[in-house]
Amino acid sequence: MTTYRTRMGDGHAVEMSADELRRDIDAGTEEAADRGKIPALTESERDYLFDLFTSPARVVGVEQGHEVILTDDGSVNALYGAQSSSGVGVPVSREMGIRVYERAFSMDTMEVGHPDYSYKPVKPIVALEQQCLESVLAATIIPMYYGAMPNLALYAKPDGPFGNPADLMPQGKIAEAREAQEEAAEVCRRDMVYVARKMAESGADGINFDTTASAGDAEFLATLQAVEELAKTTDLSIEVGMAAEFVLGMHGKVTYDGVRLAGLYPHQQVKLVEKAGAHVFGPVVNTNTRRSSAWNVSRAVTFVKACSEAATIPVHANVGIGVGGVPMCETPPVSMVTRASAAMVEIGRVDGL
Repeated sequence: MTTYRTRMGDGHAVEMSADELRRDIDAGTEEAADRGKIPALTESERDYLFDLFTSPARVVGVEQGHEVILTDDGSVNALYGAQSSSGVGVPVSREMGIRVYERAFSMDTMEVGHPDYSYKPVKPIVALEQQCLESVLAATIIPMYYGAMPNLALYAKPDGPFGNPADLMPQGKIAEAREAQEEAAEVCRRDMVYVARKMAESGADGINFDTTASAGDAEFLATLQAVEELAKTTDLSIEVGMAAEFVLGMHGKVTYDGVRLAGLYPHQQVKLVEKAGAHVFGPVVNTNTRRSSAWNVSRAVTFVKACSEAATIPVHANVGIGVGGVPMCETPPVSMVTRASAAMVEIGRVDGL
């Protein structure tokens, strides 16, 4: 019996038969369709995935003419960061690394981001970040964003002044946990707006809110409110990249434009991001480490296809470690990264990766 070398969601190599691959492709799209209440992939789209995962090529690509924008969040941390942070430890500065990404790696956009990649710790050193951004802008041509995470968790004790929902909720203090999140979200919103305006003053082409809603629905609300304010008062291109396919209801009751935020999937998230005034949306679909890459990619593109069909702004899918069908491991295998990327373009109909 012929078998095909592929990977699991945690990255380890396995051999699967054609029937096993076909079953996982079917199961992945049906799981996404059931959870998101969206259409499953068509037979022709499933056939495309089957051909993709049975191809003997180690690296695959899209059809000529279907190329999309390639960008990066966290920017050059992958170069100068340690292996424990998914980096390779090359001794380059941020400015040098961004030039390498532009001139050697052919990135279409890039971003400046501090190693402590959240808006709260950036605020007190914003002048230094402005200086770095200005240096990069003077030496590059491609559009340059400034990026960081909203990271509402940093505003809760012991790192911040507000009550920690993770401590309060187990004690049955639901009202107190909700109040703490609302108070923290307001300060988080102000910090994001402050940093973004400073970067706009320094000439940034855009601002990126990365890993949005990592702490749940209150964080998503803070980001949407920050986007709305910045869209009205600056010329920044605004990108919102999510943390997960499903908005966690850590608060459970917060709404935006009359829509409850808890429980939203990518095709629903993008409509609120559009409403707030953002210009680019980055959907995320989490990888299940216990399932095959064929299952994960099939599931991910089902969600992203529905998102692209609902969107009126560009969709730049997150295809990185542990998201978008890519295995959750420090150095994802290029065979699976390229398969996930090709599927996002050809089936998911994304505008960028």
